[in-house]
Amino acid sequence: MTLKELIRGCKPVQIIGNTNVVVTGIEIDSRKCKEGCIFVAVKGTQTDGHAYIAKAIELGARVIVCQVLPEVVNQEVVYIVYRDTTDVVGPLATEFYGNPTKQMKLVGITGTNGKTTIATTLYNIVRRMGIKAGLCSTVCNYIDGEPFPTECTTPDPITLNRLLGEMADRGCEYAFMEVSSHAVDQKRIAGLNFAGGVFTNLTRDHLDYHKTFENYRDAKKGFFDMLTNKAFAVTNKDDKNGLIMTQNTKAEVKTYSIGRSADFNAKILEESFEGMNLDINGMEVFVQFVGKFNVQNILAIYGTLRMMGLEAQEALIQLSAMKPVNGRFETFRSAEGVTAVIDYAHTPDALNNVLATINEVLNGKGQCWTVCGAGGNRDKGKRPLMAQEAAKQSDKVIITSDNPRDEEPQDIINDMLAGLNKDELKKTISIVDRREAIRTACMMAQRGDVILVAGKGHEDYQIIKGVKYHFDDHEVVREAFGLTEN
Repeated sequence: MTLKELIRGCKPVQIIGNTNVVVTGIEIDSRKCKEGCIFVAVKGTQTDGHAYIAKAIELGARVIVCQVLPEVVNQEVVYIVYRDTTDVVGPLATEFYGNPTKQMKLVGITGTNGKTTIATTLYNIVRRMGIKAGLCSTVCNYIDGEPFPTECTTPDPITLNRLLGEMADRGCEYAFMEVSSHAVDQKRIAGLNFAGGVFTNLTRDHLDYHKTFENYRDAKKGFFDMLTNKAFAVTNKDDKNGLIMTQNTKAEVKTYSIGRSADFNAKILEESFEGMNLDINGMEVFVQFVGKFNVQNILAIYGTLRMMGLEAQEALIQLSAMKPVNGRFETFRSAEGVTAVIDYAHTPDALNNVLATINEVLNGKGQCWTVCGAGGNRDKGKRPLMAQEAAKQSDKVIITSDNPRDEEPQDIINDMLAGLNKDELKKTISIVDRREAIRTACMMAQRGDVILVAGKGHEDYQIIKGVKYHFDDHEVVREAFGLTEN
């Protein structure tokens, strides 16, 4: 592909050099540059790519896309100037990788909680039906069953388009993507063609980045604003922001709800830790998921399947075969009759939802133990709220470490404990070592009790003082319960 072909849809402010050069790659990380590639200098939240232009050229970059020309212009390099390179890096990457989302149907899922469950379950259902599909997820990226490790919910535009391009090349008909608020705000999804979008819910999260809830909400809404009139939008009518998300979208809007009139409705007929009998739009189905929050997830999945063209009966058959996603309300039972639930709940609302579900199923017949913490170098304001949610709905609480990152674990724990009153503190203890905290709960719980291990879910690591250590809640619970690996 020539540079002239690549930039035809993104008109620059200035061009210096011959645009007939052949482009061999596109990068925003100067360290990855190779001979003949384009380096896009992006002003990011941490670093400014303009500072690495010389390094990119040294490694072989022959085209520089920038906002400001360097003081010294290399005569062997082509320079393309835009007002804001953040606006064009996505469209350029999409063009370079052959517009992959025009070759398959891409569905994006956004919201605070539920993204992973919905995206992964949709991916699993489609593949179970014999259709090739891809997944971009917090847990892992997949191309038709082959895993590709991920470092963030939504990758940077170049990594994302490279991944989507590989999906298209391998014949994937669908791709399902978790769309984070960061990704929308930083225009990582710019240039992509979405066949549909799903909104789950909106509660406090990522205020360390967005600063205000309104900014966070508007970032999510920006995803639906970009959908075309050929796309669909499935939104949660039970969330007060559900209809706000879609008020300016061009997409065909469908709603789902537990308590209100909507296009897709459901109610719980029977519930246990093994699953739920649901009535969905007048049809009964058993699903291996638990809790009202998962009913909403199921409705979002069902609504999306219906908008993708599946008949109602077929959609329910597929849903009944699905199991919970790794780290999302996974249950383990000890020989002594104690149940442990591992869940990724790392926001106050998610913790509230999971604990409400546990107490509904317990129905006063056992005690609820909660082991939880909060991440370091993140929104400190939610720490006392997390502790309050845990104490409000638990009989016993153990506050412990999550991912302390660069902070002192005890300082994070102290921030959480500061949110509790005297009565709540009486039923709360703190143990800095997460392994010991989980073991303690497993040792002290009695037959019929339930232990919630919250906050990390699928994660198999802890970051302490900048060092990443292996740590898996599943392994600790199995060891404490004397269970063998599945």
